Amino acid sequence: MRLPRRGHRPGIPARRVVAALTAAVVAAGLGAGCSSESQVPSIGYATDAVISTYNGGTTVGWASGSPAVFGRVLTGFFYTGPDGQQVADTDVGTAKEVPGEAQTIQYRLSPDGVYSDGIATSCDDLVYTWAARSGRFTSGGAPLFDSASTSGYEDIERIDCEPGSKDATVVFRPGRRYVPWRTLFAAGELMPAHVATQATGVSNLIGAVRTGELVALGKLADFWNTGWTMTPGALDASRFPSAGPYRIGSYSESEGLVLVANERWWGAKPETGRIVVWPKGTDLSAKIGDNAVGVIDIGAGSVPELPLDGFSASTVPGRGAEQLVLGTGGVFAGVQPRRALAACVPRQALFDTLGSVPDRPQRGIGSAMLNAHIVQQDSLFYEAATGAAQRYAAVDPTVKAGDLTVRIGYRTPDSRRAATVRAIADSCRAAGITVVDAGAPDFQPTRLTEGAVDAVLGGTAAATGPAGSSSEMAAMAALRTGNGSNVGRFGNGRFDAITDQLAADDASAGRLGLLTEAENLLWSELPSIPLFATPRLIAFGTGLRNGVAGPTQGGTGWNMDRWRLTR
Repeated sequence: MRLPRRGHRPGIPARRVVAALTAAVVAAGLGAGCSSESQVPSIGYATDAVISTYNGGTTVGWASGSPAVFGRVLTGFFYTGPDGQQVADTDVGTAKEVPGEAQTIQYRLSPDGVYSDGIATSCDDLVYTWAARSGRFTSGGAPLFDSASTSGYEDIERIDCEPGSKDATVVFRPGRRYVPWRTLFAAGELMPAHVATQATGVSNLIGAVRTGELVALGKLADFWNTGWTMTPGALDASRFPSAGPYRIGSYSESEGLVLVANERWWGAKPETGRIVVWPKGTDLSAKIGDNAVGVIDIGAGSVPELPLDGFSASTVPGRGAEQLVLGTGGVFAGVQPRRALAACVPRQALFDTLGSVPDRPQRGIGSAMLNAHIVQQDSLFYEAATGAAQRYAAVDPTVKAGDLTVRIGYRTPDSRRAATVRAIADSCRAAGITVVDAGAPDFQPTRLTEGAVDAVLGGTAAATGPAGSSSEMAAMAALRTGNGSNVGRFGNGRFDAITDQLAADDASAGRLGLLTEAENLLWSELPSIPLFATPRLIAFGTGLRNGVAGPTQGGTGWNMDRWRLTR
């Protein structure tokens, strides 16, 4: 990685970047396999991501925030930068669009690329990722792979790849074009195919994908879905090799997720040899008191009364959309109950008390309550495309749906989201709607799919922690028929067609009409209720350099290999 890209960038507005300041630190050993005398500088990183799987491409992985934790462990051709943009990672390889009758992307992995277990990176990894996320492999009509999203990957016709090669040519379907192709095969998405083949005994992965051999693909899918599950204290290190500057050293509830410098990384050596990730559920106040945390990136207000003396802290508007994702079955099987809930949700009051940031901009991200399901607030199209939101701008308790009980689930502990549910309950009582707080410490957004709750309170695509980018693709994918991240199981053929057109056409004139139609449709059908841009508390302690806030799906750890301690 070229150092200037991941270091501090002067001139960025203060609301987007927390000044590079310091981190309180502890020195600790490298972990299992290292002598107690092997002490290296260590930086504690607190995040509200949930560490449950290595695979950020699964439904659970995406919703838990895995990409924000493993972006510098499982690298890709691009990564999400601090402003939500896709940035090329030329250490991993190069990707370029080449002329052809069909859209064609030429990928070339670095000749020096090798996993931490000594196995070279290869185009097999791209083929496995595509197979898992294409949606084309099914059994009994159900997808074999539990993919959070098929967007972009489903439009790929084939990948020309010789087993073990560093080169891959990705060819899209005739007549299809995917404008945001740089979101494909990105950080956190390229999984080590050789681990899957070793674990499943499927020696010819590329052959199985080419021929559609269901027995072999079923084994590969089972491993993709659950083979990279992470349980504290019970990791088989051979299943978790790294292709980035850090690798997993250990994982336990008491010691956190320990990332150590990857000795086989072919790029610039990490500035700090050890990062300890403290996920959601950690007693953050206690860790700060123990000087075990130096960088914090969590939802603002989610943990009250944090002792932040010695930190430079800012609350910044995130690119994730705080929202209620509604089911489309059970109590919300009809649209009228969804409309009744939307009419009593105090969106303006929620923004004023829980969603606004001290240094909010006059316009753009975080400047007002969110009136869009898929359009970013700083988009040129936002004002013109979101007129339909006005019908729910103010509370209207006269909109009725009979006696209704709505269970709202979210990951606890989270003081801000608990307060959000209380405010909605108070406001909706007059409309005959009983709101039940169904938050739980082990909550997963898939409980909405299972019918255990009626709504999820979360970020873009129902994410628990870091979410959002400058692209609308994740938000659109979470409402598209059949996608795993569509936990409410909303389905609308016209919306699906609009998302296809938006992905294929970047002409401004066409986009405005499509985005307006999409927002009109979504405000009518209400598969979700947007509230505000999720505010993020990002703090750096004394002594740390090159810390740059990343209020996106990539998290503030997007450049953790550039973090450096000073005395």
